Amino acid sequence: MQNDFATAYARNPSGLRDHPALVLNADFRPLSYFPLSLWTWQEAIKAAYLDRVSIIAEYDQMVHSPSVEIRIPSVIVLKEFVKPAKSSAFTRFNLFLRDEFTCQYCGSKGEMTFDHVLPRSRGGRTTWENVVASCSPCNLKKGSRSIKEAGMHLNKTPRRPDPAEMLNAGRKFPPNFLHESWMDFLYWDAELEA
Repeated sequence: MQNDFATAYARNPSGLRDHPALVLNADFRPLSYFPLSLWTWQEAIKAAYLDRVSIIAEYDQMVHSPSVEIRIPSVIVLKEFVKPAKSSAFTRFNLFLRDEFTCQYCGSKGEMTFDHVLPRSRGGRTTWENVVASCSPCNLKKGSRSIKEAGMHLNKTPRRPDPAEMLNAGRKFPPNFLHESWMDFLYWDAELEA
């Protein structure tokens, strides 16, 4: 197995980047779910060497230096707790995440844009409380009119999300790759079904 890994690395040096480490806070929760808090294997090994993290789980693959052989970490936990942000940054991505990548007028999913509930031409501001995810057809239909004038309605009233809400929203959109060693740490705080 080790020779296969070495051969694969020699032919494809970027292959070692394919072994990310899940980064957990000192409370054993991921720093973030979306994007999932991942470090490259190099960063994980360096942090372990500097005694900043503990290695909780490892891949089967090994890396070598002239004097050391180490398994590639797959789950690491920070030794010092990192306080979560007190507020969510107002970005296009976070807006879509808050609205779960769903048009707030018709409920469709897919390509999204954003819409000002109170149009900017009427004094509407670009804030959490006045901007929603919207599909292009609904955005064009509403135009610079009010929701009432356009004969439309919102599925939910826009508001500023707290970081815990954003964390939970991110959990609904797992990345394409989830290593089996991560599963106990990604969903351990989810409610159990009766």
